[in-house]
Amino acid sequence: MSADGVRVCTTARLHLGFLDLAGDLGRKFGSIGLAIDGFPTEVRMRRAAQFASRGVESERAAQLVRRLADVLKRPPDVAVEIAAAIPAHAGLGSGTQLALALAAAFRRLNDLPPNTAADTAILERGARSGVGVALFESGGFVLDAGRGPATIVPPILARLAFPPAWRVVLLLDANLAGVHGAVERAAFAALPPLASSAAAELCRRALMQIAPGVAEADFRAFGEGVSAIQRILGDHFAPAQGGGRFTSPRVGAVLSRLEAAGAIGVGQSSWGPTGFAFAADPDEAGRLAALARSEAVGEIDVQIHSARPRGADVVSL
Repeated sequence: MSADGVRVCTTARLHLGFLDLAGDLGRKFGSIGLAIDGFPTEVRMRRAAQFASRGVESERAAQLVRRLADVLKRPPDVAVEIAAAIPAHAGLGSGTQLALALAAAFRRLNDLPPNTAADTAILERGARSGVGVALFESGGFVLDAGRGPATIVPPILARLAFPPAWRVVLLLDANLAGVHGAVERAAFAALPPLASSAAAELCRRALMQIAPGVAEADFRAFGEGVSAIQRILGDHFAPAQGGGRFTSPRVGAVLSRLEAAGAIGVGQSSWGPTGFAFAADPDEAGRLAALARSEAVGEIDVQIHSARPRGADVVSL
């Protein structure tokens, strides 16, 4: 029996880096991602006499639901409320999480089986990275294999539980937005090819430091690998983000201070402007956050988060 209403809750993700932007082996991109416990997206959907959409991101939600209804051949006789949404264009995966949450709710209301891969294609998500899709399903830490000639959704090479004691200190700059949409597509097209030697180093760090560090709770291996990948990618993307490794110079300046104070696992999620630094335990996260707040002087929002160990919650009402 179908539900009268559905609530879907999911949270933000960090995009920790690409693996291969060269593409000379027939695959391109490949990504590292982590689900975190903050910045919820909450979708509420119920049956209604006519379609309605309200709350944050209501116009975007309306477009997505109408497209789902059209492709899945179901009437859009639902009322949608977006009670909360991940900040848009902050490097936290807002678009994919909202789209997949709406799709999961719509399928549940219409007695359709879950199909995240099909919904990804219908709603045109995961064009480069597959981590947002995988983390919606599972949470934790994932590594995807990028896109080949026949790829629909990038396949997942690893899904790992993230060590529960580890924390991430986030630095958010609400005055800037990361590159997105047509500008993002143009930026990728304009960037020079990544050297195959750089891609080889990205893959080596991911497979021999970052993923094993997560699997064995070796914080130094993980953190040093993330920092190394972020330096390579930050330099590569610098021409598209104002000439520096970070979209937000303010975030970059604070992260430099944290690195000088011993932080590792430092970088920017996707196009930013959100930056991050990892910590091996809550006490170290508190130390880094206090230092970041003293350096940011109110310009940067500093938060501490844990990894989210599960995927989206889909509850019938």
